Amino acid sequence: MEFKLILTLDGEILKEYPIASESISIGRRHENDIQLNDLTVSGRHALFTTIPGQVFVEDLASTNGTLVNGNHVKKTTLKHGDVVQVGHHQFTVLAEGEGETKYEPTMFIKAEMDETQIALPDWESRVEDVKGQPLAGLRTLNGPLARTVMELRKPFNTVGFRGRKMALLSRGLDGYTISEIRNSQSRRNLDRPLLNGREIGPVPVDLKASDIINISGFEVEFYYIK
Repeated sequence: MEFKLILTLDGEILKEYPIASESISIGRRHENDIQLNDLTVSGRHALFTTIPGQVFVEDLASTNGTLVNGNHVKKTTLKHGDVVQVGHHQFTVLAEGEGETKYEPTMFIKAEMDETQIALPDWESRVEDVKGQPLAGLRTLNGPLARTVMELRKPFNTVGFRGRKMALLSRGLDGYTISEIRNSQSRRNLDRPLLNGREIGPVPVDLKASDIINISGFEVEFYYIK
């Protein structure tokens, strides 16, 4: 069985890498097989290795660790559909013969720094405040990006669909909150973000571990990274 890696950043596919050699090194230094320009990635961060029919990932004592499906690992076997997070980047493992999985990242999660969309006057102070606070993430539960994991490191992150921002996730001293981003195009119920099956509204709502957020039919689970 042959494997390949789909590299994504903030839900956008950057490149596909066939695993054609026994090992592939990941890191910030140029001598790695895959170099990532990401300050949260260590110089030599992780290593993918293969034997016939199997692929493994190993963390190389990196500063921020390597996550598989949202959990930190030292070394583990990977299977079709697993998502490996290295810094802000993600590698989705695809095995040939497991069906034609089509990756269309129509739903996005990204750090909010777009001054043309939302005014965030306390961005700089919030960055300092949240340092050292518990870190959370979102795990996609369905659709073509199922099991994709996004860390919510920034003080403000948006969740949306097909380029339209639908909800704002804020990180503060007391945890995370979510609120709806009102849009003139959001006229159908499907265009309204839901939290555990209920409409969110513009007033921030506290998020708890295992809460389910629905964005136009895509479901993500909010969880704290241990």
